[in-house]
Amino acid sequence: MAFATARTLALRGADGHVIDVQVDVSPGVPATTLVGRVDKSLSEARDRVRMAINNDCGRWPATKRVTVLLSPADLPKAGTHYDLAIAIAVLAADKGHEELAPDLLEGWAFIGELSVSGGLRPVPGVLPMVIAAAAHGIDRVFVPEPQAAEAGLVPGMTVFGVRSLAQVSAVLRGAEVPEAPPVVGPSASPLATWRGEGRLDDVDLADLDGLDDVRYAVEVAAAGGHPLMLIGPRGTGKTSIAERIPTILPDLTTEQSLEVTALHSVAGILTEGSGLLRRPPWFAPHHSASAASVLGGGSGRVRPGQVSLAHHGVLFLDEFPHFRADVIEAMRQPLESGEVTIARGEEAATYPARSLVVLAANPCPCGNFYGHAGGSHACECSEVQRAHYQRKLSGPILDRVDIWMQVRPQGPGRGRGFSGPAESSADVRARVEDARRRQARRYRDCSWLLNAAVPGPVLEERWPLQPAAQRLVEKEMAEGRLTRRGLTRVHRLAWTVADCAGVERPGTAEATVALVLRSADPARSLPADVVRGMAS
Repeated sequence: MAFATARTLALRGADGHVIDVQVDVSPGVPATTLVGRVDKSLSEARDRVRMAINNDCGRWPATKRVTVLLSPADLPKAGTHYDLAIAIAVLAADKGHEELAPDLLEGWAFIGELSVSGGLRPVPGVLPMVIAAAAHGIDRVFVPEPQAAEAGLVPGMTVFGVRSLAQVSAVLRGAEVPEAPPVVGPSASPLATWRGEGRLDDVDLADLDGLDDVRYAVEVAAAGGHPLMLIGPRGTGKTSIAERIPTILPDLTTEQSLEVTALHSVAGILTEGSGLLRRPPWFAPHHSASAASVLGGGSGRVRPGQVSLAHHGVLFLDEFPHFRADVIEAMRQPLESGEVTIARGEEAATYPARSLVVLAANPCPCGNFYGHAGGSHACECSEVQRAHYQRKLSGPILDRVDIWMQVRPQGPGRGRGFSGPAESSADVRARVEDARRRQARRYRDCSWLLNAAVPGPVLEERWPLQPAAQRLVEKEMAEGRLTRRGLTRVHRLAWTVADCAGVERPGTAEATVALVLRSADPARSLPADVVRGMAS
């Protein structure tokens, strides 16, 4: 009887788990048994591995009984990346005394799909798998050659990018590495480009005329990570504003880059050679998108949706009332907790979703209702139609949005009046970075980074408002203009307003601004000195 163990990784959500691939090759009725809660794609591995060994590395033990256990057996396993570990363990178990001794597999992790010829193919999720391997003390890993750079992003990991099963066997035995055809790139690699895909690369806040109050609200949202709702008639610039928000966000830290890159790797959209993603991601799904594409899910292995792919970046949901009702209601969890949990049968996965959520909506179905702003375009909707349209957004969802901003049509002049030249994104980003540095110092011993993520009870206990400011917001709640959740969100907003202004502790002025930002009442407006003082 011969036995060998190779190690690989399983993913549940963005978390990796070490899997022992234990192979027993013994006399008996010839058969290959694969056990350990495997799905159909993994059950097919017995055929892929058998052909790969026969065509690239010798012969499959066809006259013996081969048992493959993926341990722990209670963890569901899916995907094709187990192929390499299974093949290496079979080779070591079948003829360890001749060429590949089982003890040579110690300290290695094996990740990769095998073709019939024995060549390797890329698989999704390499980065989080290698991160998990490093966390469990594994410091050497084999991956398909195109994904060596991705695996190499993990500090302290020795990565071997290989092309075939024979090359892996040769490296382990210390033999000469044979030649092999190059590995075909990931199936998710872009096969075609279009001339407009880089249109957001050169946008800047300086492109926008006027809208000083909206620009201030966007700055506060970016500084504290607060969800933002833009409401206004069609053509007033809601989409243009949202598209420029990533330009005022600071670069990702190394830890944030690893998180975002790992999520993109799990989803299989990380392009070859892209390295760590340093800029905040931007995602804007169409309003016809399904819940699985926005929140995550899918058949088989649960994959992250766009709300998670936008982690530490911007998720823009334009025409929000037109999204499907299940998508709108499912946004409660990421807006409240910054994560999303997807359950499918026996499998459940939790992904981070701490993105800056920007929602946009027209005031009515036709988009021409100007409300208090007046305007030349007549609204064709009745009061009943407008009410029905607005009822698509449930109260619990609306209560989780921190900042509400009316985007009003610009007058005929469209000029900046006496406010001077519009600030560039670089100018605003510098202030956002300063505000975030203040938050980093304040929360240096905490598990959160930004004001929008601070738990309400902790905020009240450790970072209360000044007494007069506290009385002001409690009066709003007593008069029914704020819920308890709304009071907490005003408290968070007041701290961000203070951070943007360089104030040590929020007082009445900061609380007043926070209440205006939180209010959907178009009659309320920001104090003129606050808007004028943005660039001072």
